[in-house]
Amino acid sequence: MARPGAACPPPARRVMVAARALLFWALVYSYCGVCACIAGLRLLWSIGRRPGETFRWVVRENPPACLNDPSLGTHCYVRIKDSGLRFHYVAAGERGKPLMLLLHGFPEFWYSWRHQLREFKSEYRVVALDLRGYGETDAPPHKENYKLDCLIADIKDILESLGYNKCVLIGHDWGGMIAWLVAICYPEMVTKLIVVNFPHPSVFTEYILRHPSQLIKSGYFFFFQMPWFPEFMFTLNDFKVLKSLFTSQATGIGRKGCRLTAEDIEAYLYVFSQPGALTGPINHYRTLF
Repeated sequence: MARPGAACPPPARRVMVAARALLFWALVYSYCGVCACIAGLRLLWSIGRRPGETFRWVVRENPPACLNDPSLGTHCYVRIKDSGLRFHYVAAGERGKPLMLLLHGFPEFWYSWRHQLREFKSEYRVVALDLRGYGETDAPPHKENYKLDCLIADIKDILESLGYNKCVLIGHDWGGMIAWLVAICYPEMVTKLIVVNFPHPSVFTEYILRHPSQLIKSGYFFFFQMPWFPEFMFTLNDFKVLKSLFTSQATGIGRKGCRLTAEDIEAYLYVFSQPGALTGPINHYRTLF
């Protein structure tokens, strides 16, 4: 028997690693099943209350005027050589000024940075990107194309394609996670890092495993592991979940004067109501584990 404090022999260590891996995946799939059951109950409740409304889904054919507002900047596209994907972004400010690169979260797109595009264009070349799979950016069909390595490489390649070797990098939510990882992998490319609503990835991983309350709040990470069902739930009642995320007291913008206008909400509905528009964004989460 090994002395207390002595290193475990290799066979014992392998057993411990395998046991931890088994417990981890048991947690992932068990919680995934719980989230699916809750979503299924909500679906049945909605069908029981308003069967005619539950499956109503309006595909918006024409974008609202705010998405083509010239004061926000110019719509541009860049194709990345390595992946071959075409990325859409909106740019404001003169070329040659320091670059400020903005990475949105979920469920968002470049338009979430409309205020920053106006505010900082006098000092920076401000670029609000549609991440891989979002909006007008190409969406590869396989979830393997959304691994974190691919998302990090996207930012590096886009920076170079724009003619810059460094930038002020700002990320929110999922875009914040990407921003953290870009700064970790390519620190020479980031002059300033600003992350909104996402902690350092290492801190987040440790915290979520030790605090059940955060695990519950992050339940959608697990729910999104399932194929097709999360996308289906978003479409119910003409994207009621999406509207609620931006307007409810729990998750919406609550300050008076800062709430989304009806046109703002329609902009999000226009983007995410397009056929297949939710699969790319949710695929970001399907490779997380």
